[in-house]
Amino acid sequence: MAHLKQQFKDALSSIEPSDDKTNAPEAHRLVRDALEADAKLTEYGVSPVLIGSYKRNVSIKRIKDVDVFVRLPDMPSDVTSKDILDKFFAVLHAEFGTDSDGHRRTKRQDRSLQVSFPEYDLYVDAVPARPHWDGETWEIPQKGDENEWVRTTPEGLTSLSSEMNAAHDGYYVPTVKLLRQTRRAQLGKKKPGGFFFELATYQAFASGAVSGSDQAEYYVSALTEVSKIIENFVTYGIGVNDPTLAGATIHIRASDEELEAARTRFADAAISADDALAEEDEGKAALAFQKLLGKNGDDKTVFPMPPGFNEDGSKRASAILAGARVVPAGTRTFGGA
Repeated sequence: MAHLKQQFKDALSSIEPSDDKTNAPEAHRLVRDALEADAKLTEYGVSPVLIGSYKRNVSIKRIKDVDVFVRLPDMPSDVTSKDILDKFFAVLHAEFGTDSDGHRRTKRQDRSLQVSFPEYDLYVDAVPARPHWDGETWEIPQKGDENEWVRTTPEGLTSLSSEMNAAHDGYYVPTVKLLRQTRRAQLGKKKPGGFFFELATYQAFASGAVSGSDQAEYYVSALTEVSKIIENFVTYGIGVNDPTLAGATIHIRASDEELEAARTRFADAAISADDALAEEDEGKAALAFQKLLGKNGDDKTVFPMPPGFNEDGSKRASAILAGARVVPAGTRTFGGA
């Protein structure tokens, strides 16, 4: 079996965010400072906190957006979702204005305000939130209505991710990263996005069906289970659980064509990964993992070939020993006298 431990370690290093680790918190700080400086939002008890894949340490190169969850514990109940989004837009547009091309840096979205940082090539999404009646969870603006809210608890997912990672000896977080990278390689910019695959991976782990003794086994095991979850979601309409809210499932935006593409490509990917793990020839196995994980945000191949193998998976002539299974074509007879 081809476990390729060093190559999986190198692959994870290849998809790890680099400069974004400095730029993302700085962009977050600038947005947070602008909101906290506003007198009305101060009355509302403004208290921003970083959330999202970056906070949970499951983001991959490159980070394109950072999520700021802006808690407003003292906001009056008669402030509508439209009111607070309008207020956020006024504050952020006044602070960040326009870019060098004259475009507004603050963009209104369904549930949040997006601020662009062209110098970092990333965005910050600021999401206003008011307390839910239970006093433990929050509500954020709902799409398509002037005063509809949806319950959420994003900070809960951060805690659950940390707990799951500890329960699996540190394999959960890197496995999520590898699944997100596989999604990027197999689906590109099409939906569902990385969050769907992260929660599908969490559900797979939570079911007890994912296990392994090293990263290769965890990756293949998780990919197999996630492909089943996608099959159930697309074919039978069985939702992916929101682990932070009992009985709730997540909502995603994806066309029927995009969902069908996700179903078929992840079903194929699961078979390829399982075959690669069982493969005795490390070159063939590495080539299969290479195709599954594609290229990182810097357009570099994520999964490297092991030493002694060419990029096509064949063994280098100098590395061939007597009895080797793979021998390059040529006029000389390898292993002869």
